[in-house]
Amino acid sequence: MDHLQNICNAIEKAEREAAELILHAHGILAETKSGRRDVVTEYDRRVQALLMQRLGGAVPGAHYFCEELDERDRLDAEQLFIIDPIDGTMNFVHGFHHSCISVAYAERGEVLIGVIYNPYMDELFSAIKGGGAYLNGRPIHVTDEGLAGSVVCYGTAPYNPELTDETFETARKLYAASLDLRREGSAALDLCTVAAGRAGLYFELKVSLWDYAAGDLIVREAGGVCSRIDGSPFPTDGSRTGIAAGSPRAMAEFLALMKA
Repeated sequence: MDHLQNICNAIEKAEREAAELILHAHGILAETKSGRRDVVTEYDRRVQALLMQRLGGAVPGAHYFCEELDERDRLDAEQLFIIDPIDGTMNFVHGFHHSCISVAYAERGEVLIGVIYNPYMDELFSAIKGGGAYLNGRPIHVTDEGLAGSVVCYGTAPYNPELTDETFETARKLYAASLDLRREGSAALDLCTVAAGRAGLYFELKVSLWDYAAGDLIVREAGGVCSRIDGSPFPTDGSRTGIAAGSPRAMAEFLALMKA
């Protein structure tokens, strides 16, 4: 556990340093990738480069699976960092101040550390497998409520317009079953919102591994449940997938609602 704590400390330090680039960003110009809703900035690349440099110093020979890399290493590498340098880039571009840095650390395909930092709120969420989940060093836990006593976060899978109707049909069902809905534009932070007990459930019909790798562990270590939309395990090849996460009660109710 000591070596994992050391790596976790290195991730936290690197994320806080990289966050200064986000907080002091100016003249932000967005470039499109796969479509008009899929954007990247020079700051995504600068944050990623800084993280890789610092984490490479902490774990020499480590491999990387990062959003802004053209070539990504194997997920079953001996030591692997899964990095989303700015999750919520559209928010970042438009000044919504709801974005984060997400880093997961895995060994031979198993995620052992997750760290997500929201620099705008100075909130650092972290988890080491088997050690619980924390917000700024204090333990966090998912809510005990089901859907009726919770708000629900969701994502719109904006890169996949073929999923729009299904997304909003699902959201409509959950609106009726819950207190209210929230759409905030960062999958990683939505997972942290669930882990901290602020929301009972989060769902999105298509996300990437770097969006959820760290948050998945944080939710689980906070006593929550995280899976694909139908309750099955996540794919092991890093392919994009749907996701649902929540308190055990809320997840059970969600899965029953999806089958109804």
